[in-house]
Amino acid sequence: MNTAIESDLLEEMIVPNISTKSVISKPSIVNSYNEWDPLEEVIVGNIDGAAIPPWHIMLQATMPLQHTQMYQQQGGQPYPKELIDAARKDLDEFVHLLEAEGVTVRRPDIVDYAKPFATPDWNSQGGLYSAMPRDLLLIIGNEIIEAPMPWRSRYFEINAYRKLLKHYFSLGARWTALPKPQLSDEIYDYTYQEEQVGKAVRYVITEFEPVFDAADFVRCGKDIFYQKSNVTNAFGVEWLRRHLGDNYRLHEIKPNDSHPMHIDATFMPLAPGKVLINPERFDKLPEVLKNWEALKAPASCIPENFDLFMSSRWLSMNILMLDQERVIVEKGETALIKSFKDWGFKPIICNFRNFNRFGGSFHCATADIRRKGSLQSYL
Repeated sequence: MNTAIESDLLEEMIVPNISTKSVISKPSIVNSYNEWDPLEEVIVGNIDGAAIPPWHIMLQATMPLQHTQMYQQQGGQPYPKELIDAARKDLDEFVHLLEAEGVTVRRPDIVDYAKPFATPDWNSQGGLYSAMPRDLLLIIGNEIIEAPMPWRSRYFEINAYRKLLKHYFSLGARWTALPKPQLSDEIYDYTYQEEQVGKAVRYVITEFEPVFDAADFVRCGKDIFYQKSNVTNAFGVEWLRRHLGDNYRLHEIKPNDSHPMHIDATFMPLAPGKVLINPERFDKLPEVLKNWEALKAPASCIPENFDLFMSSRWLSMNILMLDQERVIVEKGETALIKSFKDWGFKPIICNFRNFNRFGGSFHCATADIRRKGSLQSYL
């Protein structure tokens, strides 16, 4: 084949109307190494099209047991319109707040998740949502990594972000996807039962293939903290460790949590030397953080009669740092707001309780694409 023609075809295959040279040489607009450098651009999820996830052993291990019947009987159906409308209103307020603080906001596509789908190995009555980009996108420096999530209902969730991923790639970002998991029966322990208090945690996933949710990792520059959980196995962590190479150190935390899933309601770095911890799940910080200050989160102000379909009330910890001082906190979390003020932070309040029903708060609902800073070591 003529070399010039071959080059032209390559350009068309990579990104239409964008030259290969510009894609390769352009500095990346994606730049995020930690949870606290000044936030400049972020992806915020969409709640429209959300569906109730179909019942599966994964839900038994991770979801509030009082909602088991809802998943068993209504899995694959849309969430009630009034709940979606209320959560959308919260998201709109959140987006407006971010933009008022000078942050560029991008959104994924709206997808109807109340549709069945299948692979050669299994089928699902429906999906979940595109509300929580933190779960499936891990941003490390100029790289966006697609997480190999183990919930079958979330298998195609990444599709809502394809346009954004191609957009960021065209602007110089690295774009990586882990091996797409099979999610065949071998990855699940169908004999799973939650262990009694005081015994070693039992996970519902096996080591059959590498899987993880990106929300089981938080970034502190060269040091990345993670937990093994009901969605993150050692195989997935080791894949990521080898992929990132010697520039990064991965540290496991081991909370006292009988059904772990996602680290950001347990352990949230706020600034160099300061980390917010869940006092019910931590006795002390890992040795590597012995010089850091552990700030104990107060009990949540979420009313006991308020339905949280997919999380515990420690969702209150799921905050978003705009920089080393400004922190976005749910308006009703008055105890946490006071604590942040006492600790020297500047809380910015936002209504988000109706969004909380769906299993996430400000950190879950975002993926920070660009923060003003560089790779450093804080330990």
